[in-house]
Amino acid sequence: MKGNFFLLIPVLLPVIAGIASMRIAERSKRNIMNMAVLIATAALMILISVLPGLSSEFTFLRLTADLPILLSVDHVTRLFSVLIAVMWAVVGCFSFEYMKHEHDEGRFYCFYMISLGALLGLAMSANLVTMYMFYEMMTLGSLPLVLHEKTKQSIAAGIKYLLYSVFGASCGLMGIFVIGVYNPSLAFSAGGALDAAKVAGNETTLLVIMFIMILGFGVKAGMFPFHGWLPTAHPVAPAPASAVLSGVITKAGVLCIIRVVFYTFGTDFLRGTWAHYAWMTLALITVFMGSMLALRENILKKRLAYSTVSQVSYILFGLSTLNPIGMLGALLHVVCHSVIKNGLFLSAGAIINRTGKTRVDELNGIGKQMPIVVWCYTLVSCALIGIPPTCGFISKWFLAEGALAMSISANWVGPCVLLVSAVLTAGYLLPITIRGFFPGADFNYGTLVKAEPNWLMTLPLILLASAAVLLGMFPGPLSGFLQTIIDAVL
Repeated sequence: MKGNFFLLIPVLLPVIAGIASMRIAERSKRNIMNMAVLIATAALMILISVLPGLSSEFTFLRLTADLPILLSVDHVTRLFSVLIAVMWAVVGCFSFEYMKHEHDEGRFYCFYMISLGALLGLAMSANLVTMYMFYEMMTLGSLPLVLHEKTKQSIAAGIKYLLYSVFGASCGLMGIFVIGVYNPSLAFSAGGALDAAKVAGNETTLLVIMFIMILGFGVKAGMFPFHGWLPTAHPVAPAPASAVLSGVITKAGVLCIIRVVFYTFGTDFLRGTWAHYAWMTLALITVFMGSMLALRENILKKRLAYSTVSQVSYILFGLSTLNPIGMLGALLHVVCHSVIKNGLFLSAGAIINRTGKTRVDELNGIGKQMPIVVWCYTLVSCALIGIPPTCGFISKWFLAEGALAMSISANWVGPCVLLVSAVLTAGYLLPITIRGFFPGADFNYGTLVKAEPNWLMTLPLILLASAAVLLGMFPGPLSGFLQTIIDAVL
């Protein structure tokens, strides 16, 4: 081991806490320990991000003389690691009340915390082999969260999640083997890291490899045609697991694509090629398809899962524009979607936990029973639609501008698809609010029973709903930070 050991602490600390969770039988002690570790991990990542002296490299071990398992911190690391740690802590707070009614809490928290450590390692990875190692650890750590209920449906969903993930990771690994010829260290470098002399004459092969890697890591991001695991895994997992699967773990696929496109191959290599347009086309197909499927779905969590399929591809589309405005919209949407989708899934979890209702057609009058939860749901829904002054409006505005800034004749297609998707998003989210608060004159109000959850559930919802609004009203600081990432790679 060599370098700044401090970088390893946020990776190891949650893993140690996760293992300890299996040994602590008393719920209150386990929850206190995990909450303390979640807060400490988030604080450590913030410190590492703002203090330059803490962000030097750390070599965990060396596979060969030129190939280390290496952690380091750049602006992409700062964005994703702080987002991951903060969202994990917020969802963790909600889970302490939610999981009281579930079995095997110790096992759930074991893998919940291990997954956090793997994700932070992924965010701090300084080369492709380190990224791949933590990517696989993240998959294996999150798999038991899908399997938690141990029902026939959850086991089938877990197998599907694993098969999709293994296929995607295998595509990434194949690309890493090929890239090693053109970049022996496999290190990331803003703007591209391949040896131009070695690339000359092999562009076609490398474009194929690059596209395969985008498809492979796009599995975790839910990009068509490998989106099928999302609507299968989310409904069967406990709501806190569904929240982080949708709001955070899908961003692991986005992170890996950013590292492949902007820090390994470089935008000049991709721009204007068949792989560029194929990636953009798949992203737009996913945006539209996910919204259409969500509109038709009656199971609440499955509807939100299809929504994630659509919304994460907003990010992929913004990245595929390969211009500063589109990339700014994509990176803003990374943060906004994480905040919004965690809020939506936690709202669904609160409704399921307190009422047992899982279908949209059962939610008439739910706003009268759970006004705080439904108001939070409504605010984050407005943000996902893109209604000002919420954060979703800002990110989608830049995504549309980035599409129009592309120098291609069909640059109008992207904004049209985004607009249609926004209308569909309103169609599958807002009726729940409308019927929840205005169930109709013939509704029997006498059957309603107040079901508002306690502060452990409502506080995270209020924080997420507030963040969705405040990030839209004051986007300047975040946009300024994101611009440093964009300036480095474009």
